[in-house]
Amino acid sequence: MDNRQEVREFLTTRRARITPDQAGLPTTGSRRVPGLRRSEVATIAGLSVEYYARLERGQIAGASTGVLDALARALQLDDTERAHLFDLARAADGIPVSGRPRRRTPGKAASRLSLQWTLEAITDGVAFVRDSHQNLLATNTLGRAFYSPVLGDGGRTPNLARFQFLDPASRDFYPDWELFAQMCVGIMRAEAGRDPHDRGLQDLVGELSTRSETFRQLWADHNVRTHCSGTKRFNHPVVGELTLAYEELAITAEPGLVLLVYTAEPGSPSAERLQLLASWAQTPTTSS
Repeated sequence: MDNRQEVREFLTTRRARITPDQAGLPTTGSRRVPGLRRSEVATIAGLSVEYYARLERGQIAGASTGVLDALARALQLDDTERAHLFDLARAADGIPVSGRPRRRTPGKAASRLSLQWTLEAITDGVAFVRDSHQNLLATNTLGRAFYSPVLGDGGRTPNLARFQFLDPASRDFYPDWELFAQMCVGIMRAEAGRDPHDRGLQDLVGELSTRSETFRQLWADHNVRTHCSGTKRFNHPVVGELTLAYEELAITAEPGLVLLVYTAEPGSPSAERLQLLASWAQTPTTSS
């Protein structure tokens, strides 16, 4: 991915979304551009117009922490967006990805017996391991039942982004499909900023951009987000609607991999349906 283009498009899209009112500026005269003018961002950030224009052209290499912080405040970036801006600046400076060691092959890392034992020890919730490419690398027993629409009949490693944008079944599985699509792309955008030379992620973005107009439009928005905790709704083909809380945990022994756990509120209809799904998962398949 072209770092200068990424910086340019990120800054211009952030600038375009802020109105003068939001920035505390007077709205006088006609405006030819949406959002703030370059000169207004420069003034708020305490930078010269020439220097900010250079930054917005993608020439962010060498920008100090103070400059980046001022820019983040002026553009009203949230924590995830601020981290993304710093990641883009580190990439422009040629700094290794957050000082992380070289990652091991994700598939091999996720196949460690102790990690699989950990997953299987979680019996009342959906537990799975995901990598930065949205690959579903390992699950517990309930997770395999839960993600049966994604796992399919085997073949290549199941991928949550491909399922989201290329499989029509995702629109039934995700009642809030548009929200899930935005979340998926935002997470991938943030990861691309952290590691712009990730060939696997580049290939996935290229594939989805070619095959999905929705993905292409969302990718062009340059929105970023993290996926730490919250609540999601699902419509499972076996047990119906589920409202589940999720927690994402970094696997420190395997940089780039995360453990996600979905649980239901105790005593809720979703908890009962999740127990029903667990029973269904334990039922032996009878062959004819």
